[in-house]
Parts: sequence; C-alpha cells; structure tokens
Amino acid sequence: MVPTSGPRRHANRACRRGSGAGRRRPPASDTDTPRPASLHNSVVINDDPYLWLEDIEGEAALAWVAERNAETDAALASGAGFAPLKERLLEVLDAPDRIPYVARHGEFLYNFWRDAGHARGVWRRTTLDQYRTDAPQWEMLLDVDALAATEETKWIWGGARVRHPDCGRALVSLSRDGADAVVVREFDLGTRTFVEDGFQVAEAKTRIGWIDADTVFVGTDFGPGSLTESGYPRTVRRWRRGTPLADAERVFEGEARDVAVGGRHDSTPGFERDFVVRSMDFHHSETYLLTPEATLIRIDVPDDASAYAHREHLIVSLKSDWLGHRAGSMLAFGFDSFLAGDRTPEVLFTPDARTALAGHAWTRHHLILETMHDVSTHIEVLTPTPGAGWAREPLADVPALSAVSVVDTDPDVSDEFFLDVSGFLQPSTLYHGRVGGETEIIKQAPARFDTAGLAVEQFFALSQDGTKVPYFVIGPRDTSPGPGPSPRRRRA
Repeated sequence: MVPTSGPRRHANRACRRGSGAGRRRPPASDTDTPRPASLHNSVVINDDPYLWLEDIEGEAALAWVAERNAETDAALASGAGFAPLKERLLEVLDAPDRIPYVARHGEFLYNFWRDAGHARGVWRRTTLDQYRTDAPQWEMLLDVDALAATEETKWIWGGARVRHPDCGRALVSLSRDGADAVVVREFDLGTRTFVEDGFQVAEAKTRIGWIDADTVFVGTDFGPGSLTESGYPRTVRRWRRGTPLADAERVFEGEARDVAVGGRHDSTPGFERDFVVRSMDFHHSETYLLTPEATLIRIDVPDDASAYAHREHLIVSLKSDWLGHRAGSMLAFGFDSFLAGDRTPEVLFTPDARTALAGHAWTRHHLILETMHDVSTHIEVLTPTPGAGWAREPLADVPALSAVSVVDTDPDVSDEFFLDVSGFLQPSTLYHGRVGGETEIIKQAPARFDTAGLAVEQFFALSQDGTKVPYFVIGPRDTSPGPGPSPRRRRA
C-alpha cells in the first residue's frame, strides 16, 4: 500500500483530508557523482541474485512464493494443535457479539462487517440511537458476497470514499481476489445502487477522491508513462462528470521513480482547499497547495515530516530535528502565516525518553492527543484559543494502564468522539462522548476469561545503561505486603 499521513481520522474519513507520504530522493541529474558502495554500514549489491523476484506477477516468482507457502504450511499447519487453534481463533473472529466499529458520515454511522455467513462482508449503516441498543437495526448498503456471486468475480472490499458534506454518494473500491489494483464505481447511498454512467474506473492501482458533486481528483493507468516504476499513479487529474476519463485535466505529474502522487480536496466549510502530494518513497514526501489559478505552492517542511492543513492551522509532525525542535515533536503553525514565511510554531507535543506521540484526531473545536508514556496510553484534549495559545487538559474517564485509541470523530460538526479502551483484564470497550460533556459505554466485547481476583501492576527493570524498561505483572491479587500481585504473566 502507498503510505498516508495525517491524523488518524483520515483513515476513517479517507474521503476527507487524507494525504500521501513517502519518498526516495532522486539524483539531481544523470551526471551526479556515483554514490559510495557503503552508506551507514549498508552495502549496495550491484549483482542481486534475487532481482528476478521483482517481476511480482511472473510465473517464476509466483512459483517460488507457492513453494515458500507450502514450506510454511508444512511447518505450522501439520501439527495436532493447529486445527483446534484455528477453530478457536475463528470462533473469536466470527463472534456475533464483537464490537461493530463505526465511522460517522453525516447522520449515519457506517460499518463494514464480516463473519462466517458473510466472508466477503457487508457495508451497512445505522443511527446513533439504534447503535446504542443491544441489537441495532442496520440498513444494508452493499453485500459484497452477493455481488461476487452475481458477477462471478471474487470481489474483496477495498473501501469507500463518502462525498462530503452532503454524504449522498460514495466511490467504492473493489479488488479482484485481494489484489492491489481495484475497480472504482460510484454508489448512490439513497438508492443503495451503483450509479449508471457515474464515475467508474477500470482495474488499476487507482487513487481517487471527491472535489465536489461532479468532480474528482483521479490518478490511474492512462497508458504509457502514466504510472510510476512502482505501478502507482504518476499524474493527478481533475475529472468532471460526463466527460471521458481520458480527457481529464492534468494538474500534476511526478517522477517515474516516485512511489505515487495523489490529489485531495479539503471540504471543511470555509476552508476549502486543494492539495497534491508527491510520495517519493515510503518515508519522504512533498505537499503542494493547488490554488484556483492552478499554481502549485510547496508546503515547505522537511520531506520526512507529516504535514496537513486543518482549518486555519498547519499541523506538522517531525521525524527529524527542525527549527530547534526534536524529532517526534508535533507543531502547529497558522496556515496563511506559514505560507507568508512565518516559522514560529506552537509546540503541541515534545517527546522525551519515556513518552512518544501515538496519534491524534480533531473534533469541531478540539484536538485529541494520544501519547504513550511507559507504554501506557494517555489522552489529552488541546483547545486552540485565539491569542492565547493552546489550552490542554486530560480527557476524563480513561483508566490507567490501558490501551486507548480514538476510533472516530466528527470534525466539521461536533465535538463527538468514539474511544476504544482495552487492557490486560478489560475487553475492548467503546466509549461515546463529547469533549466537555458526559461519556457513556456504548459497546463492549465479551470477556473471554474470568478476571475475578486478578490484578495488573507496572514495574521497571533497570538495564546496564540505566534505561528503565517497563513491564507488567498480571496475576492473583496479593493483599500481603510486597511489590504487587503474585507473578503469573509478564509482558514487557
């Protein structure tokens, strides 16, 4: 997959403000000085005996993979314990009482669900009031198993980009038997049918996203020269409804050696903007603002940083030191002032030896920040205050020694959030709330073992270089004096 960057909500709202990342820096010209044979103790091999495996769809490469798969099956699947283990795992994975995680688009909560009766899955939606119940009534949108049977094609769900802000249409991606390449079809969420003569793209490693009701950004296989050496789009084009795909207007072209390029539209009311992203490899990228006059303005941040615009802000997450700030920091600039040359940020997060940034997500008025301190999650709410920086406070009701992640938010409309919390003795629990308001448990996975009388404590082992290595002790609760519960399970 081509890497993406930005806050976690991009994953749930791929239609919104996803961005690309990744880069291999090309030489300035074909006459550059040759690179040395060794860089940072890595040896460059000029005669690679496995180069033929680069032909990933060639008969020889596929045969070699089949042989390795057979060896793995023989080593792992032939023992007496494999079949019962597989059965127990499938029982958990197909359990009807597991949490159906959702993403909000407009008034509905959307979910893609797979189980033993729906191996390929169903795309469905419901309301918040229904979702609160033990047995929500789901509106079925697309049954991928039924579609695969009707079209006699082994379709695998590849995701959907819902159009915002009206949420009336979606661009559905389907891959043939799980391949990287997908077909794209426009889907009407009101009639629950594919749109005849709507946006459709033939099988390719396509990148596509909404601009407005009748326009999309698209990158796909337009013929020779339109793909990178990795097989992903090399051009970004603006495609208008009712016109041939081949006539789509080119707005950006990357280099053949890049991984991919892509275009995205920010549909935030009052802050509508277009961007193109050039992914040079999986760790370096360039982002450009595409102005209405078709001018490209580089967002001038390090090419290994993650950067995106949110309303009046430019958020930058660092992977290397920059402007006197450490790698791992997250900075906020005024978007317009940054373009004008101002490089004075508000520091939203600075890492230390025991704390790292784990993720973040926007609500309408706040930024929810996830950090890992001694491998336990901490959640803070940051609030931009005009002229007074960013206020911060902890998000209430987050248990200690837990794994916590923001599942979804509603950044254009409200301060709603869905928060998933789990622990060694706590099954996954989905909370629903609003920043500054009440929080409720809305779903909880079943407990798979009896936790009565058990306890969890965290301790630290001191390494020879002085580093404190955190670990957890899980076992029967011990009320006698001592350093915690009786050790039964340990996890570093």
